[in-house]
Amino acid sequence: MNEKVLIVEDEEKIARFMEMELAYEGYGVEKAFDGRTGLELARSGGFDIIILDIMLPGLNGMEVLRRIRRSSSVPVIMLTARDTIVDKVTGLDGGADDYMTKPFEIEELLARIRNALRKKNASGSAGTLTASGLVLDIGRHEAAVGGVPVELTKKEFDLLRYLLENKDIVLTRETLLEKVWGFDYAGDTNAVDVYIRYLRGKIDEVFGIKLIHTVRGVGYVIRNEGK
Repeated sequence: MNEKVLIVEDEEKIARFMEMELAYEGYGVEKAFDGRTGLELARSGGFDIIILDIMLPGLNGMEVLRRIRRSSSVPVIMLTARDTIVDKVTGLDGGADDYMTKPFEIEELLARIRNALRKKNASGSAGTLTASGLVLDIGRHEAAVGGVPVELTKKEFDLLRYLLENKDIVLTRETLLEKVWGFDYAGDTNAVDVYIRYLRGKIDEVFGIKLIHTVRGVGYVIRNEGK
């Protein structure tokens, strides 16, 4: 295993514990204890995944994430002591790939890291997905309806991609959490509903199409218009 992990965490004991466990699993690890140092290291490149705490001195984790996303799609797992849907949505909407609340079990963190790296490696395949006039370009990470671009966050794109890959199949909220958000995403299915609303607001409502359907008591499905 040659993957490199950047840990940005101001609690040095936690950072060193993660470093020890990750090194034992075969990862290369670098650490930063404040936001500005973490951002400088992240911008230097060479990391396969970043573990980023929200509450950091210098620059907070949300701002660090925002600046990373200007130029990099490296997977980022956010860490925080807070556990509300608003915090989760803010982090994920800002481009985080996953979200963990402290304290956490190291086995779960390792599972989420593996999941994020699998998604990163799988996303290299190019191609397009279509439905009801929507075209999702996987390679370019772009979406458009009738040639008009649709601006999507990373998590919105990932959710839409999974729905399109399973077109005409009804997907439960639990399945979407597992496949899009990652391993055992805290059991909070409200995140799915929030992001479905975001997608409908940007696609269904703007372009006057019925792309994402609700199957009451089950979940969501994308169908071609007329089905």
